[in-house]
Amino acid sequence: MGGKSANVIFADANIDSAVRAAASGIFFNAGQVCSAGSRILAQRAVYDDVVERLAQRARTIKLGDPSKRETNMGPVISAKQMKTVLDYVDIGRSEGASLVTGGRRIGDRGYFVEPTVFANVAHEMRISQEEIFGPVASVIPFDDEADAIRIANGTAFSLAAGVWSADIGRVHRMAAELRAGTVWVNTYGYTDVRLPWGGAGDSGFGREHGDVAIENFTEPKAVWVSLAS
Repeated sequence: MGGKSANVIFADANIDSAVRAAASGIFFNAGQVCSAGSRILAQRAVYDDVVERLAQRARTIKLGDPSKRETNMGPVISAKQMKTVLDYVDIGRSEGASLVTGGRRIGDRGYFVEPTVFANVAHEMRISQEEIFGPVASVIPFDDEADAIRIANGTAFSLAAGVWSADIGRVHRMAAELRAGTVWVNTYGYTDVRLPWGGAGDSGFGREHGDVAIENFTEPKAVWVSLAS
């Protein structure tokens, strides 16, 4: 169950709230979350503002021992995963994306990777298409609803998505069109065991949690009865 979940920010959204949640959505648990919002889609009118604010938040995140209260983000799980994340940073730069902040290992003990923000990311780039599973945000520009849907649905993954807008009609249209098992509107990342959880495509099949999960443990039976005399 993988991600590359799209977090879509329209120009009419509350940008401060959207960026704050977007930062949490990708940097929580060092990005090691299946539903991490690793693709942040920002409408062109607010694109530069979103990139700047996200980078500013990334730079304030304190890395360290997760057991300490002052720590905001811990390490990735292993040396192998740290290398994978840093390799993707190199891939992003080689593909032409702009490394705005982060992208380095911190210290020589533990597997700490700086919160990383890429701008000028094209939808087709590997850092947009492939699961990194680390604290790497790809900020992708879009023009309108149709363009946002094209980009958001344009990967092999379809686990979750977010939509930020003040237009209630727009969020309903986006929620209906987004190929995702969970869609958050003007928020990101909340879960509840009473609701189904899962995706489609390379994000898996079937659902956990909620009433629908119980069906996985049942054996439905069909009974035919003839009413003819």
